[in-house]
Amino acid sequence: MVEGTRAVREALGAGVQLHAVFAGPGAPPDVVERASATGAAVHHVEPGVIERVAPTVTPQPLLAVAGQLDVALEALAGARLLVVAVDVHDPGNLGTVLRSAEAAGVDGVVCCGSHVDVYNPKTVRAAAGALFHVPLVVGGDPLEVLQRIGEWGTRRLAAVARGGTDHTEVDLRGHLALVLGSEAAGLSEAVLGEGVDDRVTIPMAGRAESLNVGMAAAVLCFEAARQRRGGEVVAGGS
Repeated sequence: MVEGTRAVREALGAGVQLHAVFAGPGAPPDVVERASATGAAVHHVEPGVIERVAPTVTPQPLLAVAGQLDVALEALAGARLLVVAVDVHDPGNLGTVLRSAEAAGVDGVVCCGSHVDVYNPKTVRAAAGALFHVPLVVGGDPLEVLQRIGEWGTRRLAAVARGGTDHTEVDLRGHLALVLGSEAAGLSEAVLGEGVDDRVTIPMAGRAESLNVGMAAAVLCFEAARQRRGGEVVAGGS
């Protein structure tokens, strides 16, 4: 389910095939007409219908249904920068991971282990259109996924709350996969022991134990983007 004018525009702009569009009173005619021109079935509904079926309390008067967009893991072979989200259960956090990754120019996102449905309407909304623009892999055993990524020659860097190298001191260039764990437990000992090559930590001056996974993804992805634009790694980096 793609909810709202902006999200439907993003889907159309990315060439995503919409199967159906539900337009209530006030839906923008240009978006409805554009969707119809792509072959989507357009249904004009009476006042109050969208409000009864949409997952939000005060929805916009436009909903669409699209096919699933994920790709096979091998489609990301050769990518220079990946984000691997392991056991992420909160739809808003996963949407933020997708949005941050796309904004920073990440080549692909992998969701593996026990995770929230990437097509949960809350995830789609939180991703703010990023779901339509960044290649996405869904599913797989984390160790098997990370082993395969390692076989490509990609360095696997685990984000941990403490004990890793400062994120500004780590070289985030080259072929790299940023590995992020669940909100509550982080990455498992099995993943940290067998599935990654090194660890990175975002230093915090306050009393919070850790950042949530969406915030951590944003910080790490944009630090990687900064370094790849020619920014220097802080002295002492590895």
